[in-house]
Amino acid sequence: MEKITPELKKSIQASLVKARAHLDYSYQRANGIPLDRSPSEEQLETLESFASRFARFSDLVIMRYLRALALEKDPAFRGSVIDLLNLAEKYHWIGSADSWRRIRELRNVAAHEYEEEDYMKLYQELLRLTPHLLGLSMSL
Repeated sequence: MEKITPELKKSIQASLVKARAHLDYSYQRANGIPLDRSPSEEQLETLESFASRFARFSDLVIMRYLRALALEKDPAFRGSVIDLLNLAEKYHWIGSADSWRRIRELRNVAAHEYEEEDYMKLYQELLRLTPHLLGLSMSL
């Protein structure tokens, strides 16, 4: 990542605000879909859009926002995602590194899951973890 300039901070902040609004909208729509039976095509489209927005926002938070905060704290920081999440928990930028590791895992699972039964479990967990994402205080 490049040097953390005021312009970069502003760009990251704008991306976060927009992606968060999109995720919140999709979360509200997906949260009303019953997941104990096969969804309709329209419901499936809503759930897939929600999963995509979950993945996009979690990537922005972890790979851009938290990394920018880490680099501001320590310009030499070159740790892994796990190191980054542990650092973020240490500085109270996030509540729990374990929850965020699970968010990261689910983002990866969403890209490779094909069985409907597994998708329903995935969507349930995405819905459960979304408040962790939406509750994040995002100020650079």
